[in-house]
Amino acid sequence: MQLSSMAPRWKWKGAEAKALAEPISKSVSELQLSLIKTESSGSLSSCNVLLAVEPEQAELLDHCCFGRLVLSSEKVKKWIQLSFEEAFYLLYILKCITLTLQGRLLENEVEIWTYMRSKRPNFPVFFKAYSHLRSKNWVLRSGLQYGVDFVAYRHHPSLVHSEYSVLVQSGDSDRLRVWSDVHCAVRLSGSVAKTLLTLHVSGNSNREDVDLPMCLENYRVEEQTISRWSPELSREDETTNPKPRVTNVSNLTTP
Repeated sequence: MQLSSMAPRWKWKGAEAKALAEPISKSVSELQLSLIKTESSGSLSSCNVLLAVEPEQAELLDHCCFGRLVLSSEKVKKWIQLSFEEAFYLLYILKCITLTLQGRLLENEVEIWTYMRSKRPNFPVFFKAYSHLRSKNWVLRSGLQYGVDFVAYRHHPSLVHSEYSVLVQSGDSDRLRVWSDVHCAVRLSGSVAKTLLTLHVSGNSNREDVDLPMCLENYRVEEQTISRWSPELSREDETTNPKPRVTNVSNLTTP
């Protein structure tokens, strides 16, 4: 699907060159190897995961934009707070961490999946959307302050502004069903120089399938951007008012 996109807004001169020299994919590979080597483990809570790591790994996690540092007086270990999506991505996709619950190691991925679903029934849909963009090397952060689910960055937020505000939808979702909701979401995204990106997650999984992480294979994600129509872009003089650049989120190559 062809989607319109704003050009990347780099935060300082030389930021684009730095991003190209240090691609997110390379940093994620380094993080994966490091976490596997130290057998890093996180502790499950009702809404997030606390991951204990070495100081160097905390820097790698920050560079890859996984989690947020929890301030602590401890110097030997650093504590990183991960969302369920981030933690399960590290566990299920990258297979580089383990998780415990009340001190007990959870060796079964199905048990972890079931626990996360019990705390957040919409977790399968949100994880599918998160992993869909994350696997394409887009950096995702919470979009709560913008009234959306995620904001998507081309690289680390210290180098570039986020390009997309992301809303996740599924078959039983009533989001953006009325024009006023669409109008508000588009206006808000435009006011902070972002393109509204909706990810519609659909699939044929039945109730029993959703209880297993393998149901992710049955989901598909449809991407769509929504933007305001500008009459200036439809004038006859295309030399003065060129057509907007069209891109494809699926095929965008990020640094």
